[in-house]
Amino acid sequence: MFNKILIANRGEIALRVICACKELGIRTVAIYSEADRNSLPVRFADEAICVGPPQLSQSYLNIPAVISAAEIANVDAIHPGYGLLSENANFAEVCETCNIKFIGPPPEVIRLMGEKEKARAAMKKHGVPILPGSEGVLASEGEALEWAKSVGFPVIIKASAGGGGRGMRIIRSEAELATLYAAAQAEAAAAFGNGDLYMEKYVEHPRHIEFQILADEHGNVVSLGERECSIQRRHQKLLEESPSTQVTPELRKQIGDILSKTLSEIGYANAGTIEFLMDKDRRLHFIEMNTRIQVEHPVTEMVTDVDLVKAQIAIAMGEKMESVLHGPIVHRGHAIECRINAEHPEKFTPSAGKITTFHPPGGTGVRIDTAAYAEGVIPPYYDSLIAKLVVRGKDREEAISRMSRALGMFIVEGVHTTIPLHRKILADPEFRAGHTDTTFIERFLARNGEKK
Repeated sequence: MFNKILIANRGEIALRVICACKELGIRTVAIYSEADRNSLPVRFADEAICVGPPQLSQSYLNIPAVISAAEIANVDAIHPGYGLLSENANFAEVCETCNIKFIGPPPEVIRLMGEKEKARAAMKKHGVPILPGSEGVLASEGEALEWAKSVGFPVIIKASAGGGGRGMRIIRSEAELATLYAAAQAEAAAAFGNGDLYMEKYVEHPRHIEFQILADEHGNVVSLGERECSIQRRHQKLLEESPSTQVTPELRKQIGDILSKTLSEIGYANAGTIEFLMDKDRRLHFIEMNTRIQVEHPVTEMVTDVDLVKAQIAIAMGEKMESVLHGPIVHRGHAIECRINAEHPEKFTPSAGKITTFHPPGGTGVRIDTAAYAEGVIPPYYDSLIAKLVVRGKDREEAISRMSRALGMFIVEGVHTTIPLHRKILADPEFRAGHTDTTFIERFLARNGEKK
């Protein structure tokens, strides 16, 4: 049993982990930068330690500072949340060396899945369907051209070391390749310190489907089903739902069984998400794995009644899957999550500042994960996420109606938010009909006369 856990994160996910720990009777330590001194995680944690100035590199990403805080507080474990150090294999190794349990996968597995082309090879070896593409990192522009001709245009090149749309380019012809290859390589090097690229066949108008898994430290892996994350802008998710309208029970079981076997064989442990593209023939193709809890994890929690953060902690304490889950996974109803960001809803530009009014919605089937409050400040240094508004209904139609109602009752003043955008998406006939793919937002904005 852990007595004390340090949360190496900030904002709503830090508060989410604190809530889980409080219910488990585990003491918590929040770390914070000077910009987050008055944040709710600092208020609700049992202890709080400042790790530096507002800049990420000097605070939340400063591994020596984070480890020093953990040692000063004498914690048993560190929960990294998502983003920041959550997929940093070096950080996981340092935790291990310092005899602090890292609540996540082993460092070698984080490293394997973090290098996208190696992850593709590992998944392919174990029978997970992948897109045709290069075998490993591209050595040169010339090799990229050879693979593009072999796979067939259009293709997509991606940064091996990162994600979030950076270091990614779609190439539709040989004439475009040289320019786009150089641009992707430069962007990847600037963003991740690594310009390595790999190539895949590009799927036109795909759906983005991801599967949530849990794996204990005894070789047992279960799939908790899928989330549809096709509503995106510039490869950043805006809205997620579960189940997907396009995944049949048979496909859900087939992919879940393959993933359980694969991840057991590679020694995976803790929570993870495997991301796929679905083509027009409803075939799924692996693209990457996230070795952490996801921003959108509440969607799965709402339809399975499994507390994924509590499960993470139980797994890290060595519990077997049967005691973690207390029975088989049962899916109930339909859930939708809207990410409420501090952004101009049409320009998508950040909107930092003080929140003057904050009134979150409530009612049956409504959940809100947030660390925001009236008179609280949205700092300009970090991600613009204010809140995650999540609903569950008996079916998709009720979930859409409930989310529309909740968005209409969500009042945030003092900063711009994406609430108006989400209200329009929920009212859109294409969305309501389930006709979504990763190009939905471009079509939606064009129909509504807004800027892309």
